[in-house]
Amino acid sequence: MITVTIDGVTHEANSGERLIDVTNRLGVKISQVCYHPQLGPIQTCDTCMVEINGKLVRACATSVAAGMKVLTKSEIASAAQREAFNRILSNHVLYCTVCDNNNGNCTIHNTEKLLAIEHQAIPYHSKPYEEDHTNPFYRYDPQQCILCGRCVEACQNVQVNETLSIRWEDPHPRVLWDGGSAIGESSCVSCGHCVTVCPCNALMEKSMLGYAGFLTAMPKSALSGMIDVVKGVEPQTGYGAILKLSEAESHMRESRIRRTKTVCTYCGVGCSFDIWTKDRHILKVEPLEGPTNGISTCIKGKFGWDFVNSPDRLTKPLIREDGKFREASWDEALDLVARRFAEIKAKNGPDSLAFVSSSKCTNEESYLMQKLARAVIGTNNMDNCSRYCQAPATQGLFRTVGYGGDSGSIRDIENAGLVLIIGSNTAESHPVLATRVKQAHKLRGQKLIVSDLREHEMAKRADLFLRPKPGTDIVWLSAVTRYLLDNGMADTKFLAQWVNGLEEYKNGLAPFTMEFAARTCGLSEDTLKKVAQMIAEASGVCILWAMGITQHSMGSDASTAISNLLLITGNYMRTGTGAYPLRGHNNVQGASDHGAMPNFLTGYQSVDDPEVRSRFQANWNVQLPSTKGLDNHEMIEAIYEGKLKAMYLFGEEMSLVDSNANFVGEGLSKLEFFVVQDIFFSATCRFADVVLPASPSLEKEGTFTSTERRIQRLYQVFEPLEGSRPDWRIIQDVANRLGANWHYQHPSEIYREVASLTPMFVGVSYERLEGFKSLQWPVAADGTDQPLLYTKEFAFPDGKARLFPLVLSEPTDQPNAEFDLHLNNGRLLEHFHEGNLTYRVEGIRKKTPDTFVEVSPELAEERGIQSGTWVQLTSRYGQVRVRALVTDRVQGKQLYMPMNSVESPVNRLTSSHTDAVTHTPAYKEASVRLKVLPEVGESPLPRINHRFGHPTPQNGVEVERKWKRPDYRVPGNGLVQIQMN
Repeated sequence: MITVTIDGVTHEANSGERLIDVTNRLGVKISQVCYHPQLGPIQTCDTCMVEINGKLVRACATSVAAGMKVLTKSEIASAAQREAFNRILSNHVLYCTVCDNNNGNCTIHNTEKLLAIEHQAIPYHSKPYEEDHTNPFYRYDPQQCILCGRCVEACQNVQVNETLSIRWEDPHPRVLWDGGSAIGESSCVSCGHCVTVCPCNALMEKSMLGYAGFLTAMPKSALSGMIDVVKGVEPQTGYGAILKLSEAESHMRESRIRRTKTVCTYCGVGCSFDIWTKDRHILKVEPLEGPTNGISTCIKGKFGWDFVNSPDRLTKPLIREDGKFREASWDEALDLVARRFAEIKAKNGPDSLAFVSSSKCTNEESYLMQKLARAVIGTNNMDNCSRYCQAPATQGLFRTVGYGGDSGSIRDIENAGLVLIIGSNTAESHPVLATRVKQAHKLRGQKLIVSDLREHEMAKRADLFLRPKPGTDIVWLSAVTRYLLDNGMADTKFLAQWVNGLEEYKNGLAPFTMEFAARTCGLSEDTLKKVAQMIAEASGVCILWAMGITQHSMGSDASTAISNLLLITGNYMRTGTGAYPLRGHNNVQGASDHGAMPNFLTGYQSVDDPEVRSRFQANWNVQLPSTKGLDNHEMIEAIYEGKLKAMYLFGEEMSLVDSNANFVGEGLSKLEFFVVQDIFFSATCRFADVVLPASPSLEKEGTFTSTERRIQRLYQVFEPLEGSRPDWRIIQDVANRLGANWHYQHPSEIYREVASLTPMFVGVSYERLEGFKSLQWPVAADGTDQPLLYTKEFAFPDGKARLFPLVLSEPTDQPNAEFDLHLNNGRLLEHFHEGNLTYRVEGIRKKTPDTFVEVSPELAEERGIQSGTWVQLTSRYGQVRVRALVTDRVQGKQLYMPMNSVESPVNRLTSSHTDAVTHTPAYKEASVRLKVLPEVGESPLPRINHRFGHPTPQNGVEVERKWKRPDYRVPGNGLVQIQMN
């Protein structure tokens, strides 16, 4: 700590801290338009000028030093601040009362009030540009743009999509997309960063326009007239009187605009933000304080919420009669569910029923679902969709380090010297997490290795990109590990102190030579040695992986190989190191954490542990089953075998997302009684006997757990749509009709019970999760959490990690003469899984209206295919008809098909083969033949899709180019010298 004097008062500060952060923390009011703490110094606005030792400096770009004397309100500082802001006003018309951005948080309005400028010294000058409305979600008004560059900085150096720039050399500079394209035809991914950080109304969500203000819905001609009136009275009244009117109108808005914190319902990154609403209209999503994302969002989190108010929402229970569904009352539907469950249990035993929880619903709801299965029905037939994706990663970590979750936080990934991404299209599947890697790579010299079948964005950015043959990751990972050991590049000190099983593990590595790996994987030995060298030289290594690893028949072993490699090189126990399996859904981590598994109760407490069962039995006042239940793969097999008669599933599109979808659908149709609980009539609902209308996350409270083990609260934004109910209430209603005596009034009561039964969550409470506070498990009784795991020991009784020997296995369903093409599959940035939510967002649907299959240029030339050609893909298990997209993202005889389709779901083509340990389907091991159909349509991606854009990378806003303009001079009336930073 050091001391600095600000306006004659001495304060403590951290050495090297930005001066503007010090003044903001102390409550010293300094004007600042371009500065944003999450963007850092941009230095375009000049409004934060202060005086130090007789010189003007920008507070945003000045670091404090011991003994520094700062004057924020001296004559020269005040003059410079006012001159700078007058220049800004020359680019902006103050018509706050009729502006939708007049909500108390407009930086321009608040700076005008702070500086109390009554009259503009520099008249407003219009610019020769029209508004751009070509993006479906936001518009840009260059007439109101003050050229602060916040949006450019956010796009270039936070999101790192590198679409926005300002050409400072132009006579009339403006913000440019791809150097001058219309927004809707640029590389803009609609992440919303630019809109979030805009300090005025130049960039605004279209959902705000005409909705936020009391007067803003008037016709444009009327608004223009009112703006002219404001311009006309300003010379006589000054801005002070005008602002009082706008502030009164702003305060009036508070009575009808609500701001509610929630957590994103899409991927597992765990973004949180405020949602602004007026009645049931969503005005905007405002990210700022989220511990994971800050100002960041992706297209789905920022703009993908229209589904909540979709006319397709289920609002009445449905009962199937004579092959058709009819509407029913809640009492009739719940009574039928309870009666049929009781009858089937009485006739066939409790294990004739099965329960599947949702990775999109809350921790509390998964907990109640498994309690219903175990305590009320008496079966461990309980699972969730982590079986489809993340169970092998969890297994690999259980084997080696003890906890089945990310080693640290996203912040720890940022601190790595090297990030290795394997089988993850991170920029599209986990976009906000990817921004942190892209930032560290672009701005801080982090190295990046990517291994994948496709050359997606992260592969293009990588320092080294590997394209191994499908299903061979375990081979090259093990070969690199052996090479490190054989060549003295392992961390022997770490191994001696913290790791068991080295000799047995080394013996198991004997087959994995570099020569064998190069031949098996289709990679050169030099490339593999380069990987080993980069790992050995890095200050710390984080490995990120996802379904490209886990959805194989050897998914658990490949995940184990990743953790083995990290242990050999000492890459655990400190920031910038560790294993990061990237969880797919918003609460897939939490569903497993809270007992929705066939072999574990909450916190991974085994169902066959007598001490664990006795604790739950005492609390629940029941006897509990002691043997592992069926997982969701085994459930389908058990239906065919006649053992499973009934199923209760909520919040999952099982008939499309499970592998070999035709086989699964036929199995579901054989159930004697099937209950599906969802917010829409999904494809899976077609097989149901009863459909119960549930509520999405915006209509309930609870908690989600993200990929970084972060538990966060979500608050109710809307009342449940009339006729629907939150899942936890429905599950409680079913349980009570079956004889339970549950009386939960709020999800906080449910979590209190979870914490009392679960050592991993003993310190978790709603009070400790209030607002944007979060906890990363395990959480001690005093509320202490562990953002970074294994800082003192590993999660085994002796505190040591365990190397796990592996054996080679071959991928299933490999290409042959008949099925000659390998079919890969996965996500798209803009859609989520099958698209039940995102296809109901008009802007997303327009940009990406349908699924497609990616075909390499060489295969396209060989088969006479062009973008838009209809093809038929046939596997050993089914077929689909789909349009082709020719792209060099794929190569040779490899195809890629996104999973976002109900009409042509990719899982009609995948098999029932699974990972041997976890039964996770081998989705990524699929072979097909391709038949070119005679129809040629339009490209499946319209020209407004961002993939056709051309980014313009640069180093942020490049303010130095502004300073070189002949019409720029440093504010301050030329009285003093400015210290340039």
